[in-house]
Amino acid sequence: MQADVVLAIDQGTTGTTVVAVDRNLHVIAKENKEFRQIFPKPGWVEHDLEDIWTSTTATLQAVLARVDPRRVAAIGITNQRETVGVWDRTTSRPIHNAVVWQCRRTTDRCQALKAAGHEARIREQTGLVLDPYFSGTKAAWILDHVDGARKRAEAGELAAGTIDTFLVWRLTGGAAHVTDVSNASRTMLFDLHTLKWGDGLLDLLGVPRRVLAEVKSSAEVYGVTKGVPGLPDGIPISGMAGDQQAALFGQACFEVGEAKCTYGTGAFILLNTGYAPKASKHGMLTTVAWQLGPQAQAEYALEGSVFCAGAAVQWLRDGLKIIKSSSEVEALAGSVPDSGDVVFVPALTGLGAPYWRPEARGLIAGITRDTTSAHLARATLEGIALQVHQVFDAMKSDNGGLGRIKVDGGASANDLLMQLQADLAGQEVVRPKMIETTAAGAAFLAGLGARVFPSKGAIRDVWREDRKFQPKDRAAADRLLDKWRRAVDRA
Repeated sequence: MQADVVLAIDQGTTGTTVVAVDRNLHVIAKENKEFRQIFPKPGWVEHDLEDIWTSTTATLQAVLARVDPRRVAAIGITNQRETVGVWDRTTSRPIHNAVVWQCRRTTDRCQALKAAGHEARIREQTGLVLDPYFSGTKAAWILDHVDGARKRAEAGELAAGTIDTFLVWRLTGGAAHVTDVSNASRTMLFDLHTLKWGDGLLDLLGVPRRVLAEVKSSAEVYGVTKGVPGLPDGIPISGMAGDQQAALFGQACFEVGEAKCTYGTGAFILLNTGYAPKASKHGMLTTVAWQLGPQAQAEYALEGSVFCAGAAVQWLRDGLKIIKSSSEVEALAGSVPDSGDVVFVPALTGLGAPYWRPEARGLIAGITRDTTSAHLARATLEGIALQVHQVFDAMKSDNGGLGRIKVDGGASANDLLMQLQADLAGQEVVRPKMIETTAAGAAFLAGLGARVFPSKGAIRDVWREDRKFQPKDRAAADRLLDKWRRAVDRA
């Protein structure tokens, strides 16, 4: 039987999705499984790595119940990026829950590093701002708060890594401790210019080199499966990228100036800047987009991260209970012509780009006795779109312009939100037929790494447009922006 299928493991913040695609990138099977979110304290977010692994094996088994395992040619991984865990090299068991990208527990540590004058150095070497969002200070926190962990790490008994690293470790039975350049570039420990761990950065943040993974390209064979329930041994794991870089790849944004926004728990905007890292003057991050093979040049992107997008809708559902499912928000918000002057700044876990204010908190302004749940629902969608617009606006300034905007992720199916985004941006927003572009990017990287697919041009050939949203009401967009700026100042 011909091995003609690639499995993409999309390990996200709230669940794990496995997608099986054929050589033409047609989805032939897809399964998702959610897992627990752990909130030990206000502003703290954790995941149990065993929950993540269980959700991964469960979705793999569900897909392989529909796809003959003998057809699987390769596996690709894409993942929530800045979430980090530490585990025992001998038992593969985690020594603590993983600290999630949303978690703000290292805010004080980041503030101390800023006060000591390290911000400019970190920005120049890593392309990142000094913020608890990134995984370096999180890894150090685990080593400092688990008894004996730092000593064990320095002795080589522990392994640390982002979720891609953990999954490859488990998929290969502990044979491979690796990460790719895109995930490494999100740690605040990785030098963008040398594409290596920075010794000075490791010393500054307190992370021993011995605990870290080997950095590889985004498309090569890292190891083969061994002892995974329901999965044959010997399948190559051959492509990896952080979720947002994978989505940029899956959207076929291969040319300089092409941009995409992925709407998930947060919203993440990336702009392809080519083969050289480009510094931002407007609060954007500089990050590695991908490296297509060990001998290839790395490609880079500017990124703006909005911490709370889909999570704001989840809060309406789970916190306020004004909707029963997230899909109801569009109809509720569309039942009123506007938000009735209500403004929601969804800084539920701080503000990301371009503000980088981890201490900011959510704010709802303009409430009157006439305010209804529909007004709040519409203000929530507006708040998501306004945050994203601020990032696009900053990218325009950095790049001298911006082409059409491609969108993906669950909330991109919300037509009202996409129209709001087009109105605010004043330019075309394009949604593809396949909004699971993160998984598509991972599958294609794995296919390149295992030589199942011939070239990155093939993904451009199969990318298909679903709908365009054209800007309509500039005056209403300007009024929204004015109210938003005043509300953000108060948040």
